[in-house]
Amino acid sequence: MPLLSNDHYRVGRSKTGLGLFALKPIKKGAKIIRYFGPLLDAHNKKHDGIENKYLFELNKRWTIDGSVRKNIARYINHACKPNAESDVNPRKKRVIIRAIKNIEPGEEINYDYGTDYFKAYLKPIGCKCASCEKKRQKKAAEAKAEKAKLKLKAERKAQAEADKAARKAAKTAGKEKPSKPEKVAKSKAPKAVKGKTTATTKGTAKAAKTKVVTAKAAKTKAAKPAKTTSSRKTSAGKSKAA
Repeated sequence: MPLLSNDHYRVGRSKTGLGLFALKPIKKGAKIIRYFGPLLDAHNKKHDGIENKYLFELNKRWTIDGSVRKNIARYINHACKPNAESDVNPRKKRVIIRAIKNIEPGEEINYDYGTDYFKAYLKPIGCKCASCEKKRQKKAAEAKAEKAKLKLKAERKAQAEADKAARKAAKTAGKEKPSKPEKVAKSKAPKAVKGKTTATTKGTAKAAKTKVVTAKAAKTKAAKPAKTTSSRKTSAGKSKAA
């Protein structure tokens, strides 16, 4: 199967910079474009210093340097779920990009760069292919939903605690009786404590006792009749008569 003509694709702006996009429908299995450039020999010490993002390793010895401008295939970006693949032929030292799905006009052409390239260049900055973007968006949406869920849970808990505190306060207020005005305490004489008598108590008791004694004395004096000499006079009179 021959390669597709140049009018089947174009270089255009992509999320990761530049990319290769289909201009016409591309059927599954079609050979889209060849990845080419100078061959680098691992046995040649002069080639050891060449380093760029467009090196395509054929085997342990041979590598294609795809950084040349004529190599339009270098604009094809990586995808974790691609619509094309790299068909490598180490014996012929050729790489053909072949469609593994039907590709519609306007759709970006991509293939999997492989584990080594992914770890060296894509993993440190994060893969920006459509599949990974969807995963990130999904995770972000899930994280946002979880955050909102926790926030709502915290708000409900706070509201429940506030309601509980309000009910407790209302219950406590219902049990409390309105305070009555305090009565003025009547003054009473201090009571003597058994076995102990204060100076004031002793003085008060002594004064009361003195008043009682004085009252008794006054009563006794009033009860005794005044002394008279009538008996003597009577006796004298009797004597005289006798």
